[in-house]
Amino acid sequence: MHRRNAWEKPARAFLLMFLVTDLLGAALLMTPAASTGDEGLTAVQALFTATTSLAVCGLSVISIGGDLTVFGQLVVAALIQVGGIGIMTLASLLGSALVHRFSLRMQLNVQAENRAPAVGEVSGIVSRVAITCLVIEGAVFAVITPVMWLGHGMGLGEALYSGFFHSVSAFNNAGLSLYDDSLTRFSGDPVILGTVAAAVVLGGIGFPVLIEMRRAWRTPRLWSLHAHLTIVPSAALFAVTIVLVVAMEWHNPDTLGGLHWWAKLTDGAFHGVMPRSGGFNVTDTGAMNDSTLLLTIMMMFVGNGSAGTAGGIKVATLAVLFLVLWSEVRAHDRVHVAGRRLPPDVVRQAVSLTFLSMTAVAVTTVFLLHTTPFTFMQTLFEVVSAVGVVGLSTGITPELAPWAQVLMVVLMIAGRIGPVTFVTAIAFRERRRRYDLAEARPMIG
Repeated sequence: MHRRNAWEKPARAFLLMFLVTDLLGAALLMTPAASTGDEGLTAVQALFTATTSLAVCGLSVISIGGDLTVFGQLVVAALIQVGGIGIMTLASLLGSALVHRFSLRMQLNVQAENRAPAVGEVSGIVSRVAITCLVIEGAVFAVITPVMWLGHGMGLGEALYSGFFHSVSAFNNAGLSLYDDSLTRFSGDPVILGTVAAAVVLGGIGFPVLIEMRRAWRTPRLWSLHAHLTIVPSAALFAVTIVLVVAMEWHNPDTLGGLHWWAKLTDGAFHGVMPRSGGFNVTDTGAMNDSTLLLTIMMMFVGNGSAGTAGGIKVATLAVLFLVLWSEVRAHDRVHVAGRRLPPDVVRQAVSLTFLSMTAVAVTTVFLLHTTPFTFMQTLFEVVSAVGVVGLSTGITPELAPWAQVLMVVLMIAGRIGPVTFVTAIAFRERRRRYDLAEARPMIG
């Protein structure tokens, strides 16, 4: 009799819960109360908007501030919050509040969603995730709201509402804005842009790392291996991206070229952070140089930390692949880092995740290039933004045909859940091999 592994059921439960929540959000957005127009949103528009909110992606086919009423915008904000905290995490919080304990099924479901290393660690993670999320969002709101009110000519009510929406969107790495030009109106403002960028970094670095840093941020020697493989490479990627973006766009008249030198630095640094799953922009992304767009694509594909609000293959995955390469170059048969040895299954997971993500990007890009009139760079950029649930866009997503937008919906769901978990969840069955075969070695390279 076929028996499924314990981790397979939570993967399917996670996908099912995501789809149910997604469809519920789409149904709410299709109601007359959610849209400003007489005809309301189409089914594809509502589904796309619900998915990009729940997957905390940020790509959009409508104007959040223009096409949605306050009710519709609050539905989007709620989906962003649920998607950021985690559907299974939120369900477990509500369930534990009712029964006063975490059942094993709850813990397995949350482990599948948050990539928790052990089931026993789930109960501690769940409560801290919610607290961390609300505290940081509250701090972001408290900083940016007064600046919007006093420094950018907004009324108090508008500043309060805008501060609330953008603090939720920023920490959860959603990248959705009430303004059609995203955060362009705040160009050169170090307080708003710096605070939003910090929220994106904190949300994207991953809840386990945030929780660990709260206890031992002054003593790196006490950090876990996961914290080391997340913080150090991530900081290096942020620094390199910021420097390159500023340098490559410094003289571009369509982006940073016409700004004061201080605004060039501020806006360039902001864009250097956003590809790591932030999704906001203060310049016209589509007008950037191809070199900057390619760099942005690379950073969107990598993403940020695991078990957080960011997408991509995750920076720890990239670090593991680099360590595998470094060990191979040095002719080591084991992968060692920070006084530890990486188990083979971690290497397999890193390779599998990267290969599945690359395959999804390649196949979808080729298909859209053949069926749409857009350029290679525009198409690749949009596809990677969807798979990496980033939200940066060259502006072609609203112009895609409805069927292509549905395809982007599938990419966003797969990107948010994780390609490996997504494939596991939709697999019909798994057969466990009860025997091994003789070893054979093919030629590599």
